[in-house]
Amino acid sequence: MADVIVVGAGLAGLNCALTLQQCGLEVTVLEAGDAVGGRVRTDAIDGYLCDRGFQLLNPAYPAVRRYVDLAALDLHSFAAGVAVAGAAGTTVVADPRRSPGLIGRSLASGYVQPKELTRLAAWAAPALGPVHRLLADAERGDLTLRESFDRAGVEGRVRREILEPFLAGVLAEDDGSSSAAFVRLLVRSFLLGTPALPGGGMRALPEQLAGRLRDSVRLGVGATAVRPVDGEVVVGTGEGELRARAVVVATDPSSAADLVRVRAPRMKGLSTYWYATDEPPRTDKLLVVDGRRDGPVVNTAVMSNVAPSYAPPGRHLIQATTLWPAEAVESDVRIQLTRMYGRSAGAWELVVRHDIAEALPHQPPPLDVRHPVDLGEGRFVAGDHRDTASLQGALVSGRRAANAVTAYLA
Repeated sequence: MADVIVVGAGLAGLNCALTLQQCGLEVTVLEAGDAVGGRVRTDAIDGYLCDRGFQLLNPAYPAVRRYVDLAALDLHSFAAGVAVAGAAGTTVVADPRRSPGLIGRSLASGYVQPKELTRLAAWAAPALGPVHRLLADAERGDLTLRESFDRAGVEGRVRREILEPFLAGVLAEDDGSSSAAFVRLLVRSFLLGTPALPGGGMRALPEQLAGRLRDSVRLGVGATAVRPVDGEVVVGTGEGELRARAVVVATDPSSAADLVRVRAPRMKGLSTYWYATDEPPRTDKLLVVDGRRDGPVVNTAVMSNVAPSYAPPGRHLIQATTLWPAEAVESDVRIQLTRMYGRSAGAWELVVRHDIAEALPHQPPPLDVRHPVDLGEGRFVAGDHRDTASLQGALVSGRRAANAVTAYLA
């Protein structure tokens, strides 16, 4: 009998198991799928690396820096800026600190308007202050993102054509209903670090964590029930019942709600199309957003420009993300991509399309970054739905659950 059973081998479950193992406890991780990672997975298809959903690793996340060997991931960074597809073509707006070579193009973009940028800087200023102050301010009066922009006077082209399209892909929503405090936390990470791709795909992140667990992960074993019995916790599986002194449910929110009756948040979805082509439609490492917002695509990028390992030699891989469920058909995606890139996408090969109905938990105001993880009677829960809807939140929640377990067992 293990000391602790962790149900789910996503980032939260893996980090929880690692922390428990470091405390000298015997841990078994049960994963219903055929690989670790949860929502952080990568499909290798004919030499292409297609992450399940457009995902990025931001090395500025404190939990990533603390728990992950970033050097071992062979990170390839995006350029610090975006390309904005508009009616008159594509313009570039970049961070002059990290992309000084793009300053000229940024100044010529038409988006450098002092009044609007001053208001935006004032809105973003709390993101660069102490995190505890930002969270304290959120407790006193958090707003939706849309309301906070309106109150700060952030309006005009930068908001409509850059910020809102960019954040739609990050938040998996385009209605501005997320907590403004949560968005400021995300903005903080973007200002402090440049998002990147591991050379082996996003799957390299959970695989690195799982590699430290000394064969404690059992794939293809899902949990059907979790119940306390006589001072222990029994986990029902398709292979019979398992017992432990404590159990951590680190599954997706819907499964956690079924197993331990926690309240599942509203989930938001995305669809990601992965296209292959001989010639890249762009040669830079920029994320492209649609300033016209005329179509289902919220962002696109030539992934092989950023990480060449994402495509076979001589080929290129392009991702395009839409909010889910999307009413548009694939031909609408190709039409919009043709306009955004200025090159026909009609002959591109569709490698795979990923529809992810539950990509991210909704994070409405007021922001609550510490939902309980101890459910009593030796049952615990972890996941980004217990902290913030991010890789940071998943890793932190796993650590918090592990600390709660060790306190309970002590």
